[in-house]
Amino acid sequence: MAHGCYWGKCTFCDISLDYIRNYEPITASLLVDRMEEMIAQTGQNGFHFVDEAAPPALMRALAIEIIRRKLIVSWWANIRFEKSFTRDLCLLLKASGCIAISGGLEVASDRLLTLIQKGITVAQVARVNKHFTEAGIMVHAYLMYGFPTQNEQETIDSLEMVRQLFEAGILQSAFWHLFTMTAHSPVGLDPEKYQVKKVSEAIGTFANNDIAHTDPTGADHESFSFGLKKSLLNYMHGACFDYPLQKWFDHKVPKTSIAPDYIVKAIEEDELITANPNTKVIYLSNQPKTEIITKSKKGSQWELLSLSFETKKETINIKVDVGQGNWLVQILQSASISNPKTVTLQEVKTDYENAGLQDFELFWDNKPVNTLFKAGLLQL
Repeated sequence: MAHGCYWGKCTFCDISLDYIRNYEPITASLLVDRMEEMIAQTGQNGFHFVDEAAPPALMRALAIEIIRRKLIVSWWANIRFEKSFTRDLCLLLKASGCIAISGGLEVASDRLLTLIQKGITVAQVARVNKHFTEAGIMVHAYLMYGFPTQNEQETIDSLEMVRQLFEAGILQSAFWHLFTMTAHSPVGLDPEKYQVKKVSEAIGTFANNDIAHTDPTGADHESFSFGLKKSLLNYMHGACFDYPLQKWFDHKVPKTSIAPDYIVKAIEEDELITANPNTKVIYLSNQPKTEIITKSKKGSQWELLSLSFETKKETINIKVDVGQGNWLVQILQSASISNPKTVTLQEVKTDYENAGLQDFELFWDNKPVNTLFKAGLLQL
């Protein structure tokens, strides 16, 4: 999707090199032009975007362009587990044909994620994984052990985080990699800052990028290799979640210091989403069927508008005030993804108030409108 990496800060990565340092995205329309051309040439419609980390805004634009052109594709990409991947964005990506993502959870330790300058926390990763999983997108995580200064406790705590992610059902695949110091990474360029020592220098051709090193303050990282991989294989098959972590190792390891419900609490915590006037409002589905119904209570009668939305999985029905319901039908037409112009939340609010309706936030942010993300009404 882009030349270079939009983040470009991870300290284990060769961020001093041009192919990562110089970030140059291209437009979604050009991307989809190229996809259509390759489909015509090869007959294949599966695409792997090989960015170091695909930019969320460009992924959103790509998804919208794919859907507008009615292109039938499957695609997957590498990402950073950042908070931009909201529930609604993941639903949009799924609707466009995204079937899987892979991202770097790395050491699953907040101290070491800070040292890596990953810009994420384990709790944030858990929430993003939940969004992808609930949208029906498979999640693969790159895992790392042996980062400079990582001690035994942090290695075991990282394993516990991974165990909980699999047990919660929000991670489907992963692989452990032993940290490698490379010549063009911040760690390789300034090892003293990370308390490690070079044993040798990278020599010869560009591909000889790896540098042997020692980590005086860290654990005996290679002694954890077999146990980490064996436990992970079981977790990926939904097995052995109740095994004590010690069982995976033939040497003494510390007990985890992570609470057994850490990940569950992280994904159950209410997410505070601040409304942004420039948020895009997009509707993916067909227009609802409408019917005026009469309700009565204690001798009083009033009319409501019933709106029925047919999805592939279910029929979603909401009942609202007739005036608000008629306005909602009209705004769904304006927000339809088939329209070349995308409407913003501010434009939606202005239109609501111009229609003489009251309390936009109370109507828009409340049930039943809140449930319509299931029918394809997304805020992006």
